[in-house]
Amino acid sequence: MKKIFLGLMIGLVSFTNISWNEDDTKINISHTYSKEFRNYSIKLYDILNNRDLNFEVFEYALKGYTSLVAQNKLDNSKYLTIIDMSLSSKLERLFIIDMINIKIVHKSIVAHGENTGLEYATHFSNKISSHQTSLGFYKTAETYFGKHGLSLRLDGLEFSNNNARRRAIVMHSADYASKEFIKNNGRLGRSFGCPSIPEKNYKEVIQKIKKGSALFIYHTNKNYLDKSTLINSDLGELFEDL
Repeated sequence: MKKIFLGLMIGLVSFTNISWNEDDTKINISHTYSKEFRNYSIKLYDILNNRDLNFEVFEYALKGYTSLVAQNKLDNSKYLTIIDMSLSSKLERLFIIDMINIKIVHKSIVAHGENTGLEYATHFSNKISSHQTSLGFYKTAETYFGKHGLSLRLDGLEFSNNNARRRAIVMHSADYASKEFIKNNGRLGRSFGCPSIPEKNYKEVIQKIKKGSALFIYHTNKNYLDKSTLINSDLGELFEDL
């Protein structure tokens, strides 16, 4: 386990003067989290100081990320990417967090699959040719140059997205992932299931998170939330050891 890495992160927040009022944000997580992990999540969230990222979404993402780090499954543990598909596609719902310095280093709009919904994402699938978004945790992989230029392959780590590579689900830029498209159409454009991002600075984004970082696509979908082993794993022992 990468306990040294986790220990440094926890040590950082332990020596930070933090105040928190649970009334400031809705905390409605039905799954069991240890007290130690809840306190850890609250401290990190307060340091990030950005309420565009929902606390509940962040805590789910942090739980899975921490599980992956503890299992030594991430080659690039510096970055955690969160995509909140419960938000309107007109909003910035992609967040890249620098987990070493505890700060959001990038925010942007991001597209969902054409059969997932119009402005809002409502339907999800892991099936080949579904043209729908797949929920859950991914590990970023290698880059390549395709019809959208520089693109980043994604490997699904859960039952809900383990066909990602066979479906060619990748992160790439697209002209339909733009504020101009929203202005002209009332919503963002849609992909074949890929998390497509704006063309501006997209190469910098891909270079940051490539080669083994965690990417989490979230929605309030109960089927996924109940079955995910990553967000329902027990981290109590890990945090007690630290």
